[in-house]
Amino acid sequence: MQGLIVDWGGVLTMPIHTAIGSWLKATGVDHNHYGAVIRRWVEPLPGEISPVHRLERGELAVEEFEHLLSAALEHEGSTVEAHGLIGKMFADLAIYEDSMTSLVTRAHAAGIRTALLSNSWGNEYDRRDWHEMFDAVVISGEVGMRKPEREIFELSLDRIGLPAGECVFIDDMPHNVAAAAQGGLVGIVHRTFEETASELEALFPDAGWIHQRLH
Repeated sequence: MQGLIVDWGGVLTMPIHTAIGSWLKATGVDHNHYGAVIRRWVEPLPGEISPVHRLERGELAVEEFEHLLSAALEHEGSTVEAHGLIGKMFADLAIYEDSMTSLVTRAHAAGIRTALLSNSWGNEYDRRDWHEMFDAVVISGEVGMRKPEREIFELSLDRIGLPAGECVFIDDMPHNVAAAAQGGLVGIVHRTFEETASELEALFPDAGWIHQRLH
């Protein structure tokens, strides 16, 4: 293996459900109301247009999505202000998960080709250390495509200059990992640092950048 492609939210940050849970508690939005809206939008029925998918591709302005989400939550019975909604939802994701970011930084320093591949909701990323972590960055809203679409994996591979079979893809969403595997990448579903590092050990058996953290 020569390449490592990683997701952002839920891999390089705390789990997304943890961050959203904090936001729900702070705002008083009912967990079931939020879940009902997001399930409909993440997995739309045939023929339906998903605001989430449009936002992730950069086809829908953040402000418009915030108003749509606020209205949909109000329809379910929860009231939340539309202005600044996305920033508040993802506020806790601005805090990176040290063990995973350190692992990627060490991989990059060791000569592994690294890339970030993230589905963005128009939220801000703290990019200050990215030059030490990534050879390439692919953010859905900036490239007009989203995971699990085949083309976004192909773009990521093109940007780091490696074939699919030489790259490992790490994501916390199993359907994204399955799509990457269909494209020839080796996939890891991220749950904990320890599990992911153990799987990487099997794929990069002589890589000191993994063992350094484990021992």
